[in-house]
Amino acid sequence: ERAIARHEVREIEQRHTVDGPRQDVALDEEDDVVIIYNRVPKTASTSFTNIAYDLCAKNKYHVLHINTTKNNPVMSLQDQVRFVKNVTAWKEMKPGFYHGHISYLDFAKFGVKKKPIYINVIRDPIERLVSYYYFLRFGDDYRPGLRRRKQGDKKTFDECVAAGGSDCAPEKLWLQIPFFCGHSSECWNVGSRWALEQAKYNLINEYFLVGVTEELEDFIMLLEAALPRFFRGATELYRTGKKSHLRKTTEKKLPTKETIAKLQQSEIWKMENEFYEFALEQFQFVRAHAVREKDGELYILAQNFFYEKIYPKSN
Repeated sequence: ERAIARHEVREIEQRHTVDGPRQDVALDEEDDVVIIYNRVPKTASTSFTNIAYDLCAKNKYHVLHINTTKNNPVMSLQDQVRFVKNVTAWKEMKPGFYHGHISYLDFAKFGVKKKPIYINVIRDPIERLVSYYYFLRFGDDYRPGLRRRKQGDKKTFDECVAAGGSDCAPEKLWLQIPFFCGHSSECWNVGSRWALEQAKYNLINEYFLVGVTEELEDFIMLLEAALPRFFRGATELYRTGKKSHLRKTTEKKLPTKETIAKLQQSEIWKMENEFYEFALEQFQFVRAHAVREKDGELYILAQNFFYEKIYPKSN
């Protein structure tokens, strides 16, 4: 996989060299843009990134998957430096859409003047854990032949919770908070109130838009309206595309009310759910100020501001 990736990179860089060197040429402001989607596992992230792949040729941008060893969401300090340098200085890959299972990384710490645009999607924490639990055992319809880590384990999620299993323990809910919190040690201390508050701060101050799995189409619609350079045509593609939003975990059994109630007694669930509710409220706030509903359909508002009293007057 690494050899193939290196070959693809060389091929693109050679193509740009043939077209004309770009190293010393300033990019147009519209092209000097990077989006980072640090996707949380089992939040419909594959469905969303498929749309980016489907649109990249038409809208003329690059899509790059950040593949970390063993899907480790925390990068070493030296890899952080390499990654920041790649993202900011790699002109051949701009405009660029990077996606991968990595926790939030603050580019300002590295002296970067123009930071990337962060986006993300999160999901109800119990629903996310249930989906991930069955995904590890049965996979999904995206790559049905791939052998998963827990393949052969037939125990249901309800049985796992009743037996106090490690794969369904409340500690496994602690994922969305550290993904938004970042690379600090405290972010990964399960149940840290500081991590929760930092995740909330980053969501508001460092992320352009954070959607929820349950309202993915509205998230895509808002992105298309705000960032058409990347997402022009995304809403229609999501509604009509055959592969853009088809990835379902197979053999998934919904947990009982008793199982859900048991998990909800955990302080970890309460914190992850608090973060989810916080993100949902913020997303709905943004949506309410960007769209209007008519006959059951949502419509993006046209520009609702203008300039006047412009002085000095021109002759």
